[in-house]
Amino acid sequence: MALPDFFIAGVPKAGTTALHAALARHPSLCLSAVKEPKFFLTDGPPPRRGGPGDAKTYRQHIWRREDYEALFETVPAGALRGESTPFYLYSRTAHQRIRALIPAARLIIVLRDPVERAHSNWAHLWSAGLDPVSDFVRACAEEDRRIAAGWADFWHYTALGRYGEQLRDLYSVFPREQVFVFRYRALIDSPAGALDQICAFLGVPEGVLTEMPRENVTAQPDLSLRHRALARAARAGSAVSEAMPHQAGSAMMKHLERLLQRDAAPRKPLTWEERQGLIPRFEEDIRLLESLTGHDFSDWLLPRSDSGGLVGARPTGQRQARNGEPRDF
Repeated sequence: MALPDFFIAGVPKAGTTALHAALARHPSLCLSAVKEPKFFLTDGPPPRRGGPGDAKTYRQHIWRREDYEALFETVPAGALRGESTPFYLYSRTAHQRIRALIPAARLIIVLRDPVERAHSNWAHLWSAGLDPVSDFVRACAEEDRRIAAGWADFWHYTALGRYGEQLRDLYSVFPREQVFVFRYRALIDSPAGALDQICAFLGVPEGVLTEMPRENVTAQPDLSLRHRALARAARAGSAVSEAMPHQAGSAMMKHLERLLQRDAAPRKPLTWEERQGLIPRFEEDIRLLESLTGHDFSDWLLPRSDSGGLVGARPTGQRQARNGEPRDF
């Protein structure tokens, strides 16, 4: 069977695309050509409908076992196989499916300030014309309604950032020594050190990877008559594209997205008032995360965002848990 040995399993909008590209440069690692196959998110075909743009997302699912294994068939002897689907941490059924098929799998989790992560998530969909709500905090207020209506996970702006609950459930399925967790800021502030720690966790040579590829900066177009018109076209086009051949529908949506993002400024920083509107959604979960990891995340409750500091510790020379097994922090 050609199946992965490890996963970048979380979280969306936390540098996982750049991390996938960085690890793919290691001669002892082979990352899937399809960065986000989503195989373990479903048992069979994905849903056909959801929110704006979800049909395109579901078309990208690689859900047939033979197609998934084909991603890893040409791996050189001795190399570790990996893929990156940052929704695996969020999906409790994915935890179970991975454990059942690949019980020895190693999972890499990147955590980002949950308010910043949610804002980047919203800006991604706003800039593509898919989220019709121009105010980030108001868009988050729509979340429960959208979840109830069956919109895809990428619309779960705040739920995706409840890492304490997700890690608690993951640790009930996988031993902690198979899970490596660190902060997103480490990839930016000390990429060589962060990449070495990941390589040590995977058991491949360190000192090989020294830098991260440049990340795409999320755009945030200004609200204007032009944006409104193009966004309406994008949302209508997302529905029309379901009936079109895949390549034609995808090309149409990419063209609209390019028009929407033309000359758009990078994502605007959050104000403290906006952060205050969202922090209460995460406060209890951050305390749970701290109790699970033994690390302080109180900076996520402060006006400053995305405070740095590597969470995951080097697997070699770790502190030992009471049972003698290595800790993941």
